[in-house]
Amino acid sequence: MGIFDFLTGEFIDVIHWTDNTRDTMVWRFEREDHEIKYGAKLTVREGQAAVFVHEGQLADVFTPGLYMLETNNMPIMTTLQHWDHGFQSPFKSEIYFVNTTRFSNLKWGTKNPIMLRDPEFGPTRLRAFGTYTVKVADAAVFLREIVGTDGEFTMDEISYQIRNIIVQEFSRAIAKSGIPVLDMAANTAEVGQLVASAIDPTLKQYGLTIPELYIENISLPPAVEKALDERTSRGVAGNLDDHMKWKAAEAMTTEGSAAGNAMGMGMGAGLGMQMGQMNSPWGQAAAQAPQAPTPPPPPHVEHVWHIADAGDVTGPYSKAKLGRMVTEGGLTRDSMVWTQGQDGWMKAGDVIELAQLFTVMPPPPPAV
Repeated sequence: MGIFDFLTGEFIDVIHWTDNTRDTMVWRFEREDHEIKYGAKLTVREGQAAVFVHEGQLADVFTPGLYMLETNNMPIMTTLQHWDHGFQSPFKSEIYFVNTTRFSNLKWGTKNPIMLRDPEFGPTRLRAFGTYTVKVADAAVFLREIVGTDGEFTMDEISYQIRNIIVQEFSRAIAKSGIPVLDMAANTAEVGQLVASAIDPTLKQYGLTIPELYIENISLPPAVEKALDERTSRGVAGNLDDHMKWKAAEAMTTEGSAAGNAMGMGMGAGLGMQMGQMNSPWGQAAAQAPQAPTPPPPPHVEHVWHIADAGDVTGPYSKAKLGRMVTEGGLTRDSMVWTQGQDGWMKAGDVIELAQLFTVMPPPPPAV
C-alpha cells in the first residue's frame, strides 16, 4: 500500500452516534486501538454530548455541532504528529457519547412504610409512589463519577440508586413539611417540589438533575383507612335522628318479598313512631291524637247441661239451675252430665266448670 493510500485512509473517518433504544445514557465509539485519525469529522447531534478521554484522562466535552479534528485544534488526538513512529501513535483516545435528553416515566415508591407524627392522628405510617424524570446535566461529571469505562451505560444501571435517594429525601421532606395527612392529596405538587429540591444537591454530584417529580398516591395503612372511612360515613349521615327516620321511611317504601315487606314495615313503623314521639313535631301530634277504642271481647257462651239417671236423660239445665239442684240434693258429684262440645258423659265433680258448685256451702236456713 502506497503512502497516498494510507493518507487517504487517515483522512476518511466519521465519528457519530444514533440511538433508538430510548434507555442508553452513554455509548463508547468503538475504533480499533482507539485511534483518532487526522481530519476526522465528529458529529454531535442535539440531545447529545461527546466526551474525549485520552490516556485515561478526560480531555474535552463537545456540545451539538460538526467538528473537524485537526492538529491545529486537537494536536493530542492525531496520529500524524508522530512521524517517527510510522503513523502508529502510542497515544490512545476514546470518545463517549452521552445522551442529554430527558428519561421520563421512571417509577419510584416507598418499599417500607414511612413513620411520621401527624398533628391530627398522632404517630402514623404512610406509603407513596409516583414517577420522575432524570437528565444528564454535566456529561463530564457523570462520566467520571458514574459511568467510568463502561462502553454502554443504560438507565436501568442507575435507576435503583436514584429511587433510593428519592425515597430517603421524600421521608425527610414529608416529616419536615408539617402537612397533615388529610391535606397531602391537595399538596402533592408542593411536596414533589420539596423532594426534588432536596434531591438536587445530591444528584449534582453525579452530574444529573431531576426536572420533574410527581407523587401519584399517598396511602395510609388499611386499618387507618377503614377507621377513616367509618368516620367519613358518620359525617355523611349527619344527624343520627334524622338519618334513622329516613332509613325507617325507606324501609316502608322499598319493594321486596312479602315477608320482608311485613317485617320491614313493622320495624320501620315502630321505630319511626318511637323516635317521632321523642323529637318530631309530627310524632308529638300523632302521639296526642285520640286513639281508636279497643273492641270488646266476644260474648261468653252459656253452656246448658243434660243429666243421665238410670237410663233416662233430662235437661237441658242452665248452670244456675244445676246449682239449685246441688242445694236440693238432686245433683251430686257422681251424677253424669254432658254439654255440647264435651267428649262423652262425665261426672259432674270432674267437670271444671261445675266442680265449683260443690265447694260452695249454702248459708244456714232462716229461723222459723
